[in-house]
Amino acid sequence: MPIMRLNHAVLYVRDADLSAAFYERVLGFTRLDLGGMKGAAFMRAPGSTNDHDLGLFSIGEGAGPTTAGRSSVGLYHLAWEVDTLDELERLAGVLSTNGALVGASDHGTTKALYAHDPDGLEFEVSWLVPADLITDDATAAKSTIRPLDIAQEKARYGGSTRGGVGVSVPT
Repeated sequence: MPIMRLNHAVLYVRDADLSAAFYERVLGFTRLDLGGMKGAAFMRAPGSTNDHDLGLFSIGEGAGPTTAGRSSVGLYHLAWEVDTLDELERLAGVLSTNGALVGASDHGTTKALYAHDPDGLEFEVSWLVPADLITDDATAAKSTIRPLDIAQEKARYGGSTRGGVGVSVPT
């Protein structure tokens, strides 16, 4: 049987409580009570039915910065998917207000925001063009990265169009 999807991610962070508060504030995750492990936090994404989507484990304030991709191997980022471009636009504002937004890219069939959490770990928030709206132009654009213009994408696809249908979401 093939792998279906990522169920959850676990990150080592300096302070699980600080990171949990960040993910609650900027992405709307809910902190769960899964037995009260000291130095750990378990989070569920809005709309998820998972036991948890994100686990955070404290390793202390003395932890050095991540060097993944610069001088060591490691995870580049996690990508969280949103249903609509309206939600992507809202999160762009929240991430910006919280000083976390570091980039916004148009990958043709994927519209993506990039941000850093309190430890500098990168994550992506993306909206995927539904399969029935993917054009040859969008497919060709997958090989290039352009700046994201959310207003332009909303004019093209609609702010409330459900993303990922037929791609990451079953039809």
